[in-house]
Amino acid sequence: MSSDSQIEGGQPKNFLRPCLLLLLKESPAHGYELLERLRDFAIEGDPGGLYRTLRAMEHEHLLASAWEPSYRGPDRRRYELTEGGLTWLDDWARTLADTGRVIDAYLARYERLRLTQERV
Repeated sequence: MSSDSQIEGGQPKNFLRPCLLLLLKESPAHGYELLERLRDFAIEGDPGGLYRTLRAMEHEHLLASAWEPSYRGPDRRRYELTEGGLTWLDDWARTLADTGRVIDAYLARYERLRLTQERV
C-alpha cells in the first residue's frame, strides 16, 4: 500500500467477539490473560474495552464468570464459555469461512488482473 493511501486494514467488524469465544473454548481465562492471547489475532485492545465486551457477552449468556482467589494480588474474574457461547462460536466460524472465500476470490481476480496488466 502506498504511503498516501486512505485505506485502513483490519479485522472484520466485531472480530473481538469470535476471537474471545475461540480463546475461551481453548481454555477459560482471566481478562489480562485474554488481552495477551488476543495479540495472536493482531488485536491490541485496551483493558477497559475488553472488560466491557466480556460483561456484555456474559449478559448475553455467551460467557460465565466467577471470582477466583489470587495468591499474588487481588482476586480475579475467570471467564469461560457457556453452551450459548459454543453455538455462537460455531456460527462465527461458518460466517468467517464464508467471508474468507469471498476475500480469496477477490484476491485471485485482482492478482490475475495485475499479472495481465504487467504483460501489456
